[in-house]
Amino acid sequence: MALFNKKTDNQSDEQWERSVLEKVALASMVEQRRARRWGIFFKFLFLVYIVVITSLAVSPMGSGVQVTTGPHTAVVDVKGIIVAGGEADAETIIGSLHDAVEDPNTKGIILRLNSPGGSPVQSSYVYQAIIDLRKQHPDIPIHAVVEDLCASGGYYIASAADKIFVNESSIVGSIGVVMNGFGFTDVMKTLGVERRLYTAGEHKGFLDPFSAVNDGEREHVQTMLNNIHHEFIQAVKNGRGERLQENPDLFSGLVWAGSDSVRLGLTDGIGHVKSVAKDEIGAEKIVDFTAQKPFIERLAKNMGVAMAEFTRQLSIMQSGMTLR
Repeated sequence: MALFNKKTDNQSDEQWERSVLEKVALASMVEQRRARRWGIFFKFLFLVYIVVITSLAVSPMGSGVQVTTGPHTAVVDVKGIIVAGGEADAETIIGSLHDAVEDPNTKGIILRLNSPGGSPVQSSYVYQAIIDLRKQHPDIPIHAVVEDLCASGGYYIASAADKIFVNESSIVGSIGVVMNGFGFTDVMKTLGVERRLYTAGEHKGFLDPFSAVNDGEREHVQTMLNNIHHEFIQAVKNGRGERLQENPDLFSGLVWAGSDSVRLGLTDGIGHVKSVAKDEIGAEKIVDFTAQKPFIERLAKNMGVAMAEFTRQLSIMQSGMTLR
């Protein structure tokens, strides 16, 4: 009996020691996780600090106006989707163009385009501004240089330039207007969902994806698109003139490679920023006049990206720790 009690006591001691060791190990793991999270937090703060210092060091605080010396070719970027408030909006582009022509050392301007298009209104604003600048400053040529893509509203803008230059593999064209959406009426019928839409105005809900489209509304939209398309075509014809070749697909919305666009008269030749600055404008020195967004706006954007990445990494870590 005494031997049995001794064995029981030994087992109890072993269980107690095992329990203590498990608690110590668990506490250690919790502490390691906490330390790792704090480490990530401080790394994030350091990243934000680096972003701030780097932005201050390499980014101008002003609107993009700069002091220049000697004759140069001014470059203004039109990159991304053309939309009000975006990276490529009319206000920014037009402001950059005015800064360039007002610089006494500017011998010519290159619009460096890489855009899929966007708002016809914003594109029209820039188009007209280029036409006006060419009239006001006939001694300052304005050329467009296409990088990867110059489609739709991007080409609308380019057609106002004196000449357009492309790479052989650039994509050019898409002279058309599009308005799209989805219709879910059949899906709602299948699911047995009833749509309830209340409007003041007979056609106020004509863009509602859960309502059927009637013929009158469809015709109205098509007429509107045709009118905008006509304005687009007329702008291109006014800008390009007799250089455009007769082709039934020219204004159909199709796109062409750079070399084909030259053949069709949509563009004038093969070239890039440096070759155009040297051969067409005669001023090899390049000065970028693209207006920068306000520093605080750019900083907030950079910090937002950093915060999103931090949150993603932390989420991954926490998921991994939970699985372990």
